[in-house]
Amino acid sequence: MAEHDLVPQKLEQATRILDEVDIDLWLIVARESDVLGDPSMPLVVGTSVTWESAFLISRTGRHKAIVGTGDVDNLLQTGAWSDVEGYVEGLGSPLRAAVESLDPQSIGLSYSQDNSMADGLTYGMYLELQRFLGETPYWDRICSAEPVASRLRSRKSPDEIQRIKAAIATTQTIWDEFQAWIRPGVSERAISDFLHERLEHHGVDSSWDWAYCPTVMAGPKSPEGHVGPSDVVTERGHLLAVDFGVRQNDYTSDMQRTFYFLREDEQDPPRDVVDAFAVVDGAIQAGAEALRPGVQGWEVDAAARRILDEHGAEEWRFAFGHQMGRACHDGGTVLGPRWDRYGQRPYDKIEPSQVYTLEIGFPVEGRGRVQLEEDVVVTESGCEFLTTPQRALIPIR
Repeated sequence: MAEHDLVPQKLEQATRILDEVDIDLWLIVARESDVLGDPSMPLVVGTSVTWESAFLISRTGRHKAIVGTGDVDNLLQTGAWSDVEGYVEGLGSPLRAAVESLDPQSIGLSYSQDNSMADGLTYGMYLELQRFLGETPYWDRICSAEPVASRLRSRKSPDEIQRIKAAIATTQTIWDEFQAWIRPGVSERAISDFLHERLEHHGVDSSWDWAYCPTVMAGPKSPEGHVGPSDVVTERGHLLAVDFGVRQNDYTSDMQRTFYFLREDEQDPPRDVVDAFAVVDGAIQAGAEALRPGVQGWEVDAAARRILDEHGAEEWRFAFGHQMGRACHDGGTVLGPRWDRYGQRPYDKIEPSQVYTLEIGFPVEGRGRVQLEEDVVVTESGCEFLTTPQRALIPIR
């Protein structure tokens, strides 16, 4: 399925959501969107624009695009937009006329304090809208379109879920290739190079920034966090945790796997790392058990975090899970603690067809980090693993 095939589906979905949240019109504006575009544009527009452009998505199903004359044919080729008006001199006059013809009582704009994927309106374009509409009654009717953008992105269609599953399947293939290749004595940089070569071989991109996808954590001296590979090398008796994902057909995966390098005299991993892995696995499973429709995001995080607390493990300083889809970090509800940095997102309720990662871990003294991350989809009664979850350490000889 081509990207354009998803746009009519998502545009129809946006229409239903507008009615659900009682907003009459979602007004998306952009310019030079290849450089700085609203994150919702790939979902409901399906192409980039150069000049100042406006996309009016109405709860009545009457949608209209106003773009520079050079962008008209691109919009028509998406197959989602039939009412496309081109302009030459300026956007203001046709935009005012289009808004007046719809006469919305509420106009949602793409701004949000908490959700980056619903915060696509630049301040410059906000000022332009104020100039265009400020002397009309409609400027007093603006509100945040965050409920629309968030639900649109979060509620994955069957076609979107299939794309995510395909990305996960490719990732699993690469994990298998990696497990056959990895050995003691290779550097984090060599690991990154190998996985980058596999991405190119399979014709896919990295799920996030190429420079630190994968994020490689080899042994106890490896830097922690979103950081590129170092010169630290894998050693026997140490752990290796790798955070990795692919972008395939515009959708992503995000998985973490943990390996242990057996010493020459070891047949199996030692008790301390086995016990640590069991705690992390237990936290993943506890979070998955708590993840179901109607639950708030922070409650899922708490269920997983409680397992670490019960075993005296070091605090996990991140959210337990984030939404995943067209972007690796796909905005919307976060499975995270009620910390200020997450705003209102941990209080949002889980819905069916949302896709999340579940991730957690902690260091083992003198060994490195045990860390896992799995991808799941929310069902009507719980959640389903899209990955084959790692339930035991992977020993490397």
